[in-house]
Amino acid sequence: MQKQVKRTALIVVDVQNGFTPGGSLAVADADQIIPLINQLALSFEHVVLTQDWHPEQHISFAENHPNKMPFETIELAYGTQVLWPKHCVQGSQDAAFHPELNIPTAQLIIRKGFHQDIDSYSAFMEADRKTPTGLNGYLKEHQIDTVYIVGIATDFCVAWTALDAVHFGFKTYVVEDACKAIDLNGSLQQAWQEMRAKGIQRIQSSTVLS
Repeated sequence: MQKQVKRTALIVVDVQNGFTPGGSLAVADADQIIPLINQLALSFEHVVLTQDWHPEQHISFAENHPNKMPFETIELAYGTQVLWPKHCVQGSQDAAFHPELNIPTAQLIIRKGFHQDIDSYSAFMEADRKTPTGLNGYLKEHQIDTVYIVGIATDFCVAWTALDAVHFGFKTYVVEDACKAIDLNGSLQQAWQEMRAKGIQRIQSSTVLS
C-alpha cells in the first residue's frame, strides 16, 4: 500500500473502551470502525492517537454536580458544558485503547481532559480555548500541513479536532466511514454544517485507500 506523502498525518481520536460497546459512554457500533482505522493507518507515515484521560473529580462528570443528570448542561467560565456519565478515568480499563486497535506505528499519544476544571474535546486545544495540548507544535515541527481525522465521536471530539486543525492552518479531511457519532439532539448534522463552513473536506476511506 502506497504511503501518503510525507507532509500528511492521521489523527485517530479516542478509540477507547469507554466509547465503544460495553463502555461508560458507549457510542453505538463504534467498535465496527476499528478494522478500517487499522487499515487506514498503514497508509500514513505519521500517526497520532488521542486518549480521553479524566481525573475522578472531573468537571464534566454529571455525578460531580448535585441534582444533575448526564446530558444536561451547565455554564462554566469558558461556556456551556455538557455533563457526561463518568468515563475514561485515568488508568482505568475504560480509558484504555480498545484491544482491537492495532497501530504499532503511531508515534504520539495526546492525552486530553486531564485538567480537573476544564473539559477537552479537541486534540489541539482544551475547551477553555487557551490551553494547548502541544499537538499543533508537534505537527509543525514535522512539517505536516495536511491531516486526516478518524475516530469517536464524529460530532464531538472529531469535529472539535477538525475545526481546530483548520484554525491552525492544516488542510483537513474527516474520513466519515471511519468515524462514529453520538448524535445528541441533532449534534451530528450541526457538526457537519460547522465543518463544511470552515472548508473541512468530508471524504470516505476509499479516497485514501484507492
